[in-house]
Amino acid sequence: MRILIPFLMAIPGVAFAASDDPPPKPTNTTKSCEGVKVWDPATQQCVTPKDASLDSDILYDAARELAYAGRFDDAQGVLAAMADQADDRVLTYWGFTHRKLGNLELANVFYEQAIAQNPDNILARSYMGQGFVEEGRMDDAIAQWHEIKDRDGTGSWAEASLREAIRTGTTYSY
Repeated sequence: MRILIPFLMAIPGVAFAASDDPPPKPTNTTKSCEGVKVWDPATQQCVTPKDASLDSDILYDAARELAYAGRFDDAQGVLAAMADQADDRVLTYWGFTHRKLGNLELANVFYEQAIAQNPDNILARSYMGQGFVEEGRMDDAIAQWHEIKDRDGTGSWAEASLREAIRTGTTYSY
């Protein structure tokens, strides 16, 4: 299996076939909507998340998409509109957006809350570990990498991206 993973990672489109969180594809949320707006498929227009009756999955996907597009403040606006602020996915992206905005200490607070809600949230562990890499805290990053592997995350995007961040010092934006 150790030989197979590097081979698979070299093939485009297969690199993260077992991915737990591939990068989001642009939708009308990032193509058409400005500011803290989300594309509403029912009305076919950009809407304010807190005024719309969009379900949590649509809002979560929009927050991820906005964050991936580098629109961290807009992503946080969408996250703030979500009803369940204790959802580990929401906490993970609060952490991610704060990390990308340079608020590493606050990011770790959110990652820790996400992991407390769901110890198997390997994406939160990966993002936290990548923040540790950015801070030069390699032992802490490696500890999160081991946690991911111990939680059956070997070969996942979360594990591979953190492994590469540890190896190269370069972190990911999704």
